[in-house]
Amino acid sequence: MRAITAGLLALLACAGLAQAQHMPGPEKLIAEQREKLAPLKAMDGAWRGPAWVLQADGSKKNLIQAERIGPFLDGSVKVLEGRGYDADGRVNFNAFGIVYYDSYRKAYGLRSFAQGRGGDFKFEPTADGYAWEVSFPGGRVNYVATIRDGKLREVGHTTLDGKPTFQSFEMNLERVGDTDWPLGTPIPQK
Repeated sequence: MRAITAGLLALLACAGLAQAQHMPGPEKLIAEQREKLAPLKAMDGAWRGPAWVLQADGSKKNLIQAERIGPFLDGSVKVLEGRGYDADGRVNFNAFGIVYYDSYRKAYGLRSFAQGRGGDFKFEPTADGYAWEVSFPGGRVNYVATIRDGKLREVGHTTLDGKPTFQSFEMNLERVGDTDWPLGTPIPQK
């Protein structure tokens, strides 16, 4: 049994070494990811403003949306948190996301968690913001955001199989300041 385990470990080590010889090191990967995310620097900061979303019954839910966005892991990913507040100040919506560039696939992505769900979604920087898409059985929602002059506007359009596309979301935020999130107060060494 020991000979089989030792042989398997040696085989895995050789395969890992061969694979590592063809892969860039972490410094190169992080530098490439940082460069690919640089155009999204305009997202960084604290944002607040009105938003609305269509609910399942077709009614509009109005919220005050607040977002905090910042770089993490030496700028190789961008971290986002969104909170939607009701008129009484209660958090009605909370989301967490990570925008990244996958150096192996040569593609951007958004990993997001909200309302008990999570997933990986298509994400693309644009000339003046970004676009992303949520697909689900029977349809999809396409979001397009523009960032200009301290304002972030994101609009979502839903397409359901066999039905016309309709607007289902909008937020109009103003940059209200800087944020040290997620970098602030790291865990100390001791």
